[in-house]
Amino acid sequence: MRTVSALFDTYDEVSAAVDRLADMGVPSSEIAVITQSRDARTKITEGAGIGAAIGGVGGLLASLGMFAIPGLGSVLGVGWLIPLLIGAAAGGVAGGIIGSLTSAGIDESDAHVYAEAVRRGGTLVVARVHDDEAGRANAILLACGAIDTNSRRSEYAADGWDGFVAKDIWDEDIGNEDDQPGVVDKTAGRHVA
Repeated sequence: MRTVSALFDTYDEVSAAVDRLADMGVPSSEIAVITQSRDARTKITEGAGIGAAIGGVGGLLASLGMFAIPGLGSVLGVGWLIPLLIGAAAGGVAGGIIGSLTSAGIDESDAHVYAEAVRRGGTLVVARVHDDEAGRANAILLACGAIDTNSRRSEYAADGWDGFVAKDIWDEDIGNEDDQPGVVDKTAGRHVA
């Protein structure tokens, strides 16, 4: 088995990619989707009844669940990759999400771009396919609008990004400690409200 993966910016692209992988014969159990996209959340909620009625791969996107993945926060996800991401993070596996993605067969430099893109609202589709089907599966992902990871990496690097770094508690839950009310500004010797 080989892992194929792609990053998408829209739910419609993801839906087309999942449908075409299914048409190729990839079982829903071998497809994983991870997103923080508001567009995906809205469309999944709207289509949940339809997807559940269809079942199988048609219901795959409708069955996305909410998970907390350290470094990414709350994401919608479904598929074989989710337990790996949650388990590695919970078990303190070195590298966290990047280690999980690379152990699943994703190139490390792509894993950094994928993790950052999901954090910024992109959607990752990962599928396990037979070795002889990898080329066809990659062609499907590209035809459905997969983002060129080199271009996205360059775009992020232009803003000073040089790799995915998991946010810590101050970034997500509490904010910068300098922004907390009632902190004394020691350099000015006064209370900041």
